[in-house]
Amino acid sequence: MGIRGFERRLERLVEGAFARAFKSDLRPVELGRRLVREMDDNRSVGVRGDTVVPNSFSVAVSVSDFEQFEGVRESLARELAEAAREHARDEGYSFMGPVEVQIVGDDRLRTGAFQIAGRMVEGEGGVGAGSIVLPTGERFSLTESIITVGRHPESNLVLADPNVSRNHAEIRPQGERYVVVDLGSTNGTRVNGVRVAQHALRDGDEVSFGNTSMRFEAS
Repeated sequence: MGIRGFERRLERLVEGAFARAFKSDLRPVELGRRLVREMDDNRSVGVRGDTVVPNSFSVAVSVSDFEQFEGVRESLARELAEAAREHARDEGYSFMGPVEVQIVGDDRLRTGAFQIAGRMVEGEGGVGAGSIVLPTGERFSLTESIITVGRHPESNLVLADPNVSRNHAEIRPQGERYVVVDLGSTNGTRVNGVRVAQHALRDGDEVSFGNTSMRFEAS
């Protein structure tokens, strides 16, 4: 599913910047296929018995391809990271930290050739991977720090929703997990439609602050 989703998103992009960028023998979907194979080939069993796979990837391409990708490299890196997350969900894999993809130029590679190396990199402070996907589709990465949520301009996650309190909630790291804690907000915090005071987040949970809903992803 991860690669199929990757292909579908690339089809939507191919009419724009990607069509202009990919004029070499290198096809974006080949990068996606190799990346998930890197995950499969380097999986191991974690201390809790779960299957852990690489989460930090270096994608090396030729210098000519690297230059040709200018303007789309960030988009491609995001799509590759999303393909990794989807593949992990499909296969039941876990990550030690946030998924990161870096595309670099290598003068030893010919045009159209590439190499992908994956590593297992622990999240800051030893916490696992985690992010909040906002209604816009933007991804807000979670770290070892407490994330404050509210209308207050100094909140880490500022929500322009009149139904959100100024200091509405916090998302706190707890071991390898994240917990959402309501701070006595007026309109409450909900997880999958149920109002909560405190809740340990699981992959795919829908979290609502006031009338603003977002999704938690544990990868």
